[in-house]
Amino acid sequence: MSIAEERVDQLADLAREAARSGESDLAKRYVRRARRVAERNRIDLPERLKRFSCTRCDAYFVPGRTARVRTKSGHVVVTCACGEHARYPYDPEREG
Repeated sequence: MSIAEERVDQLADLAREAARSGESDLAKRYVRRARRVAERNRIDLPERLKRFSCTRCDAYFVPGRTARVRTKSGHVVVTCACGEHARYPYDPEREG
């Protein structure tokens, strides 16, 4: 694991903790910094950061607080407070 990958992982953990403690501005800063480190070093973001952060405003999703989560016809739809939607496939038979 490279130094950049370790840093992105650390920033993702910090963003999650900041969002859970209610510091959404700090969480946004951590998400922006993680995206920037990943872009500059040509690495992929971890799956948890891709799925739990908004691509428009960089908010870290906390269901019920900064995001709304719904399931619709085989997809999970996450709606950010800014109005951005993210859809992910979901197969209930496979997950069970």
